[in-house]
Amino acid sequence: MQIQQNLISIVTMLFLGLVLFSCSTPQQDAAQRVQHKADTSVAKKMRAMPQMLSTPMMQAESYSMPISPVEVNRENYAHVESNPIKLSRVEPVSTFSIDVDSGAYSNVRRMLNHGRLPLKDALRAEELINYFSYHYPLPTDKQRPFSVTTEIAPSPWNKNNHLLHIGLKAYDLPVEKLPASNLVFLLDVSGSMRDSMELLKSSLKLLSRQLTEKDRVSIVVYAGASGLVLPPTAGNEWGKISAALNQLQAGGSTNGGAGIQLAYEMAQQAFIEGGINRIILATDGDFNVGTVDFNALLDLVERKRQSGISLTTLGLGQGNYNDALMEQLADRGNGNYAYIDTLNEARKVLVDEVSSTLMTVAKDVKIQLEFNPEVVKEYRLIGYENRLLKREDFNNDKVDAGEIGAGHTVTALYEITLVGNSGSIDPLRYATKKADNRTKKQSELAFLRLRYKLPEDEKSHLLKIPLQITDIIPTLEKSSDRFRFSSAVAAFSDQLRGGKYSAEFSYADILKLAQGARGEDLFGYRAEFVGLVRMAQALDSEPVRRP
Repeated sequence: MQIQQNLISIVTMLFLGLVLFSCSTPQQDAAQRVQHKADTSVAKKMRAMPQMLSTPMMQAESYSMPISPVEVNRENYAHVESNPIKLSRVEPVSTFSIDVDSGAYSNVRRMLNHGRLPLKDALRAEELINYFSYHYPLPTDKQRPFSVTTEIAPSPWNKNNHLLHIGLKAYDLPVEKLPASNLVFLLDVSGSMRDSMELLKSSLKLLSRQLTEKDRVSIVVYAGASGLVLPPTAGNEWGKISAALNQLQAGGSTNGGAGIQLAYEMAQQAFIEGGINRIILATDGDFNVGTVDFNALLDLVERKRQSGISLTTLGLGQGNYNDALMEQLADRGNGNYAYIDTLNEARKVLVDEVSSTLMTVAKDVKIQLEFNPEVVKEYRLIGYENRLLKREDFNNDKVDAGEIGAGHTVTALYEITLVGNSGSIDPLRYATKKADNRTKKQSELAFLRLRYKLPEDEKSHLLKIPLQITDIIPTLEKSSDRFRFSSAVAAFSDQLRGGKYSAEFSYADILKLAQGARGEDLFGYRAEFVGLVRMAQALDSEPVRRP
């Protein structure tokens, strides 16, 4: 009986199930199928998840969010190690070549204006210092192309030290008295120059307006190949020069080597005896096809300068800028190097300082300083790291050195520690103490020697200047504006490199020093420097001191 009841219950349940199944709608069937498919899909994805995460490409495909391209900075700078402190008793003589380049300053300005601190290797202290004019007196001796000014006063950042300031000022010439110029504009019109092309055109138009009928201008361009855009043309044909510049467009790769070869050919073709023969190379230095052996390129420029054709470099652009090559090309080509970041900088270099840019008044200028160990304990040359010379190079007229243009100023700073003050280097334990050898030279702090050649000479001239202890100014406040402002620029350069030598001297201290030494600032360059210090202070997260 019980078995029969159980069978009846089972049959009843089966019957009811069949009835319900037959009554379901097509929509419900579809929903169930979708849910089943979704459940199955989720299960499959969950099972596959470990494998997907282990494969980066698969992960990127599964989550296809747009990825912004990362801007790659390919700028190239030669590595610079700051000059070390030296004991004058061990190494009393310091020798170096002058440098009138200013490219590092405007390049650093470009980086700060773009909201980032400059790379350490982009900082060359001498180029920051030499960006400014220090109002040195003009030479009075017509046989000497430059005057020499020296000043010694306490260091702003180290109470135990002094700074020795050396300044040269070349005689100046107004534009109308310059010799006839044969200029070749060698212009990079490759794709990497696209963003700089309008600034380049405007800059060269400023320069061309300074020229007259006695001058000649040629324009050579290069990208994947080189070409002549304007054959030698009279400098007063501004319409032709401007039209040739206006037609330039950027595109393609960069075959700089071929362009330089053609530029020298054009310079030789229009060569002016007794005139200014100069190639002006405007580029970002990103040579990527043709002669990319930079040593071969530098050798070519060095050989060509022997024919009387010099090379000036104007740097432009960012991201792939080759600062190291631009500086070396100008150095080997007996020219100067400037970086053009604004039209105002172009005006400074190509209009206001056109005589300095174009006309050389002294070449192979070398400076040698011999310190008196009885007076000077330690010394350090600020900057000029890639201009150092061997002691014997000073008297060797075959050794190349820097050029100085008409109206140019050159400034060099030494930080010195006088005997009796605490120094940075411990004395040797086993050093032999020399007998007291006081002479009349005991009153001398150092002996300054300078060598230079006149532009057409191959034999150098020698200047000798003793520096006396009595020349030392007792307090920083009594020093000149030029001394204090150049000190502020030197401190700024060191601070941006990490502050190894400027100790606790902060951006706020630099600001105070610079603001109190602005002096005559006709074009506002010193005021602009103060603004750059403020910018660096903000970017370097130093608290701003309120007055």
